[in-house]
Amino acid sequence: MFEGFEVSTVRTDGASVFVRHGGEGPPVVLLHGHPRTSATWHRVAPALVRDGFTVVCPDLRGYGRSRGPAPTADHTGYSKRAVAGDVVQVMRALGHERFAVAGHDRGGAVALRLTLDHPGAVSRVALLDCLPISEHLSPLTTAFATQWWHWFFFAQPDVPERVINADPDSWYRGDPDVMGRENHDEWRAATRKPEVVRAMLEDYRAGLTVDLRHEEADRAAGNLLRCPALVLWSLRDDLEELHGDPLRIWRRWAVDVRGHGIDSGHHMAEQAPEALASALGDFFAGRTD
Repeated sequence: MFEGFEVSTVRTDGASVFVRHGGEGPPVVLLHGHPRTSATWHRVAPALVRDGFTVVCPDLRGYGRSRGPAPTADHTGYSKRAVAGDVVQVMRALGHERFAVAGHDRGGAVALRLTLDHPGAVSRVALLDCLPISEHLSPLTTAFATQWWHWFFFAQPDVPERVINADPDSWYRGDPDVMGRENHDEWRAATRKPEVVRAMLEDYRAGLTVDLRHEEADRAAGNLLRCPALVLWSLRDDLEELHGDPLRIWRRWAVDVRGHGIDSGHHMAEQAPEALASALGDFFAGRTD
């Protein structure tokens, strides 16, 4: 995977971030979702390099080979604000003050927070199969609570760790033929580590507490994404089924939104890499403006 890429570990305020980076040209950072690692981009990142971009793929704080602080009762160490701060520091360490960002799933929540908190650093943002956390929760429907019950299970103290770590291979399921063998093996090694499981759960605990408060404060203050935003969603997943048109929702958060569905399941970087890389490359290069 990632032929021609370098790997680095960058120390940030509160974390140690494993990162893959390669290519030449305008910088782009790709943020994975739960429960993946940066390896999920192994088909998309090289395509963007061939399209003329510098591509940076970190493991989010606590995921994969990145490490974060010990959990605290307020979960702020794993808030999207903290993780967004990691991304800015990683990019600066690699020489990039301003860059484009794409975030999938939980990485999308980080991309939203990054763009709101550091607008001068983000030139363009792509939001992949995600909505703001607050939009998932308000109004909270029975369908969402039933189909996305794991959000509320993960938020419970201690119990999820005991359940998941008893048999992580049964809890986290992935197909190496779809994911790619090396990506699958890296992901499987990570999910077998109790400290990674704990950090991933802290991500969700932060989501229902401190992250939700941050988003509600942004809405009250009228804060919006000012840079161009691309919204892509999986046509064979349930985001649109549960919430309706994602573009309609994201237009409440951004002034310049465009996007479309991708013929894929949820993990589009693995299941539809050519379509995703093409859409991202066109958007980041301004070819679809």
